[in-house]
Formats: sequence, structure tokens, C-alpha cells
Amino acid sequence: MLDWLKILIECSRNVRKAVLPLLEKPQTQPQSSHKKGAGGDTTHGIDVAAENAIINTIKQHDVAFTLISEEAGVKKFGKNPEFYVTTDPIDGTTNALRGIPFVATSIAVSKKPLLQSVETALVTDIVHNKTYTAQKKQGAYRNDKKIVTSRTTRLETAVVGIDFNTYKATQHVNTITALLQNTKHPRHLGADALEICHVADGTSDAFVDIRGKLRVTDMAAAALILTEAGGIITTPDGKKLDAQLSPTQKVAFIAAGNKTMHKRIKTLIVESQPSRSS
Repeated sequence: MLDWLKILIECSRNVRKAVLPLLEKPQTQPQSSHKKGAGGDTTHGIDVAAENAIINTIKQHDVAFTLISEEAGVKKFGKNPEFYVTTDPIDGTTNALRGIPFVATSIAVSKKPLLQSVETALVTDIVHNKTYTAQKKQGAYRNDKKIVTSRTTRLETAVVGIDFNTYKATQHVNTITALLQNTKHPRHLGADALEICHVADGTSDAFVDIRGKLRVTDMAAAALILTEAGGIITTPDGKKLDAQLSPTQKVAFIAAGNKTMHKRIKTLIVESQPSRSS
């Protein structure tokens, strides 16, 4: 039987080998290829190095798979691929290019190209060598130790990640302001997969991205890790979060450690929305 968790851990190790030298000396990193990746952002040398490490590692196991990547797009490897491998090879590319030590690689495996179909997931904090893993209905782990989410329920004491990067002020200013005003310890660190995993292990209490700009490739693995750790992730209005696994598919969500925290954040978001009757 194919052991996808073992394969993903091997992918993670090979990604670290490929990119750590580039992270240690960011000024020597290969220059941007000056072309757009399938997700729409500029592809950099470090992204390509990480993606190649993942592809080559899986191919060594003689597995037929369809790659869904922010860089290469959708590509089939082998005959009649049964599995989908969804990846953001480098989550936090800007951090990596600037030498900011908050960078991850994210990989999810499923038999259907749907977020809710992800069965095996891995997110590795490349700099600090922390690897988060999960398999559906088998719990979540950080470096082989089981993790659980935070029980914090009060926003006044919570650490909450809020991705407000390049948000459209006219659309989201009220909601962003409401979240910032009601959260004592807001954060945004620049690698969303890793920030969701910090909710999974209780380091933070919630992470919110209402922009509708985050690609599903960035968070496909982290979503499973969070739910397997006992957390909850939904659309901003509290509905089940599912999406097509595609390099261009984008999502918005609330990720929280528990239902009470999730409800408090959802209420803030809903109440901050302009009245439809106004």
C-alpha cells in the first residue's frame, strides 16, 4: 500500500536541502525568471528549486500523479494518475527573498481535485525544521508529536492572525478595523499555510483571511492539519469551506482553534458588513 505520508516527509527533507542554502544567503538567490507562475505571481528561482525537489522525489517512488502547483500549474506524471498532489512549494516567497525566517512548503494529497477530499497533508517550517502532518481521521502532528488547538475563547486575550496584505480598503476596511479593534494581539507573518498550522498546534488562536485573494494551493494541506487537530475552518459567513483544487482558485476563510472563538470572529465579520438595505 502506498505510504503517502512517508513520501511527503521525504519531499520535505529534499525541499529543505534544496532551498536552505538560498535562505541562508538571500542575496545570492537565483534571480526571478521574469515569468508568471500558474497562480499569477512571478516565479523565482527558490520556487522552482522547491517544486523540482517535490516532483523528483515523488517520481522516484514510481507513482502516477497529477500535480497542482502554484508554479507549474496542472501537470500529469505517469499513466492514468490516481492521485492529485496540490502544492505551494514555497509559501512565503517574499519572506524568503528578504531573509525573513518564516517560510514553508505545503503539500496535500487527494483522490479528487477538491479541498474536502484531501487525505494526507504536510506543511514544513523550512527555517525551524518543524513539520506538521495529518491524515484524515488520524489526528495531526508536529514532528511526530500529536497537537491540539487552543481552548482560548476571548478575543481580548487571543493571538489572531489577520491577512490584510493588499486588501481592497473600500471592500474590507470595516471588517479589518473591527477585527483589529477587538483583538489585543493581531499578527500577520507572511506565510499563510504556516500561520494556519500555528492555530492547529495552539501557538495562536485563530487566523482570518477575508480578502478572497489566497490561492487554495497555499492552504489545502494546512486546512486538513487544522481540522485534524480539533480546529474549525469555514467561509467568513460560517459555511462549509470547499473549493476546486486549482492554481487559480481563491478562497476566504476563518480558521479558529474552537467553535466559540470561531463564532466570536464570525459575528464580528457579519456585523461589520454594510447593511444591504442602506
